[in-house]
Amino acid sequence: MSFLEVSDLQVWFPIRKGILNRIAGYVRAVDGVSLSLDEGETLGLVGESGCGKTTLGRAILGLEKARQGRVLFDGTDFTSLPESKRRLLRRRCQMIFQDPFASLNPRMTVLELITEGLKFHGLLDGESPEEAGRRLLHDVGLGEDALYRYPHEFSGGQRQRICIARALAVNPRLVICDESVSALDVSVQAQVLNLLNRLKEERNLTYIFISHDLSVVRFMSDRVLVMYNGKPVEINEADALFEHPLNAYTQKLIDALPGRKHHFSNT
Repeated sequence: MSFLEVSDLQVWFPIRKGILNRIAGYVRAVDGVSLSLDEGETLGLVGESGCGKTTLGRAILGLEKARQGRVLFDGTDFTSLPESKRRLLRRRCQMIFQDPFASLNPRMTVLELITEGLKFHGLLDGESPEEAGRRLLHDVGLGEDALYRYPHEFSGGQRQRICIARALAVNPRLVICDESVSALDVSVQAQVLNLLNRLKEERNLTYIFISHDLSVVRFMSDRVLVMYNGKPVEINEADALFEHPLNAYTQKLIDALPGRKHHFSNT
């Protein structure tokens, strides 16, 4: 059995009209997606804006309610769990969001932000919050002088490192990166991508990497799933998909790449 298995997942949002607010139809944001993911693998999710890739990531974590389908995480059906048990399992699955400033509470210090999950789940294991905070900041390349500062005092790249530290604090096994470098300058993107790859190796993490930027996805991914209008249209090994796309939509995405192509390296 795969580490993560998604079967026929559907997320539909109702369209309401009229004075009585009746349902007139549905937006099929995710419409019958199936995929599997091995432990330690990185799966890229690509497609144009509105194709459903972010909704799929949120549905896998239970942040969006699925209309139909199953999500098996390490053999446990995530979709059928009551909320109390789902919350505990969700500790093993974390998400890094697109906008690091919007996803950090501006009234909390970095220490409070990155140790909140540790306190909630009782994971300090004899460490003081300060010790845990210093360790986590070191892991993402930030100094301990950041502990008592606030999010607005940092650059975009530094804030995203804080978000990564917060996500990794509770020792997840699966991390969903939702456009996690798209708001950053290209040079900073490369630094954060290399950091994510290093942390993956050190912690044996499994990634779902969501992005509209195909060059970033190719750099990060072992396999790539292409979505269009809520449906999967192609999935393949990353190099094979880019060199020999089988679907016409995938070919169009790749044809549009050269004019905005970025090159990343492991330096």
